[in-house]
Amino acid sequence: MRNIAPARRRLQQINPVYFVLAVLIVAIAVSNPSFVEPTGYMNFLKRAAPLAILAAGQIYVIVSGGFDLSVGSLITLTVVGSSMLLNNNADATWWVILVMYVIGALVGLINGLVVSYLRVPSLIATLGMMITLNGVAFMWSSGSPRGYLPETFRYFGRVNIQGVPLIQFLPVALIALVMVGATFYWLMHRTNFGRMLHAIGDNPRAAKMSGVPVERVRVLAFMVSAFSAVTAGILLGGFAGVSTDVGIGYELQAITATVIGGAQLLGGRGSVPASIAGALTLTAIFTLLNFVGLPKPTRDVVQGVILIAAVVLATYRRNRTGT
Repeated sequence: MRNIAPARRRLQQINPVYFVLAVLIVAIAVSNPSFVEPTGYMNFLKRAAPLAILAAGQIYVIVSGGFDLSVGSLITLTVVGSSMLLNNNADATWWVILVMYVIGALVGLINGLVVSYLRVPSLIATLGMMITLNGVAFMWSSGSPRGYLPETFRYFGRVNIQGVPLIQFLPVALIALVMVGATFYWLMHRTNFGRMLHAIGDNPRAAKMSGVPVERVRVLAFMVSAFSAVTAGILLGGFAGVSTDVGIGYELQAITATVIGGAQLLGGRGSVPASIAGALTLTAIFTLLNFVGLPKPTRDVVQGVILIAAVVLATYRRNRTGT
């Protein structure tokens, strides 16, 4: 009995999202046995990579006590803007990618400054930025982007490295997810920046009185989120090519993924690995719904129900524990 109690406590400390993800993976494998083949689960991870990267960036803003609704439109601007700047010139790929990251950094900086120094609620500030970026993408392309994304640009989201032992192939998008996820994990959970971020989300006034540069930390959080959006846009451009609606809905999916991962929408609590697991869980839900033949509107309903239920549960647990 002595050994059972510590084991039970350790089990209770594990984030439930990992158990939910495991159950969903089993359900997908049962409904479609080919999923357990390398082609099945590697393509699943490849599809999930952009959302997982986006959720790993969104959690920075949520932990600080805010939201970033502009990431979906920044994805669209990344894809459309890259197409317009490249103008069918594959040799320009690298400087165009650099330009898009500079634009992303500028967007994150503006979001952070407006929220931190002008005291505009993040929901309103980033909603305004979302509308602005969608307008810029539409005007830039006149509603119909010219040209295409060359293979040098689409490499990151489209190409699989062949001949990998055991798994046969390895998507470049999955490598990008691992690299971004590891970097974001280190930044949030192993540095003073991450500790200050959690302190701000938990109690911004107490954090400021303790000497935490609240405004600067929040600005950096929005810049991290923008970086993840540009990266996700590059991967999505590799998947599907150029479209003016490529980023629609991704901002809500990213928030849903972080909530599934146990993030507290009022700030102060959140984890990069759990947010990535939340994105994989959401993708698994969508995949399972597709396998059983349910239409896309049903998927949207399920996403909405999940988000509402997760928020209600998080609020209940916060009120019960008082933390």
